[in-house]
Amino acid sequence: MEGPSLEINLPDTHEEGKLYVVDSLNNLNKLNVCPDGSQYALDEEEDTGGTGENTSGNKTRNQCLFFVTFILTLIVSLALVSFVIFLIIQTRNKMDQISSRLISEKKNIEELKKMNNMILKHLNQSGIKE
Repeated sequence: MEGPSLEINLPDTHEEGKLYVVDSLNNLNKLNVCPDGSQYALDEEEDTGGTGENTSGNKTRNQCLFFVTFILTLIVSLALVSFVIFLIIQTRNKMDQISSRLISEKKNIEELKKMNNMILKHLNQSGIKE
């Protein structure tokens, strides 16, 4: 009993060239047909021998990296929002101070106008009598 031979005798290297061309065309077709995300899935299948096994270590690491990035983004966003709220409160306080100064200056200007009018009246009255 003889077992089947595992060696394949190709009479010509021209056949190998044809196989290479067909394989290259298949790879090109995969690049053109598949969107970016599914190409990675096809590459993973080829790496695992087409059995469809996924490396759970890479998935877990990617998920962990995603959550760490997400949490860091949330912390930075919270810090920025807090800073903006702080600036708004500070600006409101400064505006209140400026408005109170303006009100007090307005009162001072009105008092000065009254005093000016009184002085002008007094000068007009004293100038008429002399």
